Amino acid sequence: MSTTPAVPADDQKPSKAGRNLPAAIGVGTCLGGLVIAVLLLAPKWWYLVVGVAMVVAAWEVVKRLREGGFDVPVIPILVGTAAIIASSWFAKGDPAAVLVALVATVLVTMVWRLLSQGLSAAPVGYLKDLAASVLVLVWIPVLASFGAAMVLADHGPQRVFTLMIVVVCSDVGGYVAGVLFGRHPMVRAISPKKSWEGMGGSLTFGVVGAVCCVVFLLDNKWWIGVILGVVLVICATLGDLVESQVKRDLEIKDMGTLLPGHGGIMDRLDSLLPSSFIVWAVLSALL
Repeated sequence: MSTTPAVPADDQKPSKAGRNLPAAIGVGTCLGGLVIAVLLLAPKWWYLVVGVAMVVAAWEVVKRLREGGFDVPVIPILVGTAAIIASSWFAKGDPAAVLVALVATVLVTMVWRLLSQGLSAAPVGYLKDLAASVLVLVWIPVLASFGAAMVLADHGPQRVFTLMIVVVCSDVGGYVAGVLFGRHPMVRAISPKKSWEGMGGSLTFGVVGAVCCVVFLLDNKWWIGVILGVVLVICATLGDLVESQVKRDLEIKDMGTLLPGHGGIMDRLDSLLPSSFIVWAVLSALL
């Protein structure tokens, strides 16, 4: 999850790591409760939760891109985001259906942007706008489709819990170790608050969390948890850095303001989205 700080309220001091910590904990607890309730009581509704969250996240990113000078088509991306998630549901998690929905959405987006100025004028900045549109579609709904599809597999809710728990463990470990011991910046130019000490905390907490999940939730071998934990923590950290660089290019602090103490929906998904694919791939290959 992202460690890029949200702007604190005027009457509250941010924590050393830059967050409005009470608000972040409260919102995180509510979101965690929603995820637990859905997965335990109505796991098939997980697709709806993911679909709604991805449409909101896509809207946040599209809005920020348009504010940053990209003429990204809104309707094709939002409708395509919903269609990509829905295609996975109707195809029972088959990635081929997601690919078909992605290609169809990209084709519509290409034509939509091409004709956005009418038939009498050529679009300006067509290539960069199209590239940004494809990035949004792959970054958000395509990666999210793997996290949604896991609920349909054997021990599906447990697989999703594994994803959530290990990412949270990585985030908490990085936060604690970074605040207490952080001295050596890891990638100062992209995310100044990230440190190598924080990375060590993320790896420690993440691997322990992954081993516990694989052994106790998935009833499988501990060494699968070690592999999953290491790969997932690295992937989650890189996903966080990717969004940090995107926001740096756009000269913004957060993608949105929907979640107090966190920013927007997308600011909570930066590490979860690539991690969804990693967990899906590792568990599909090794379980």
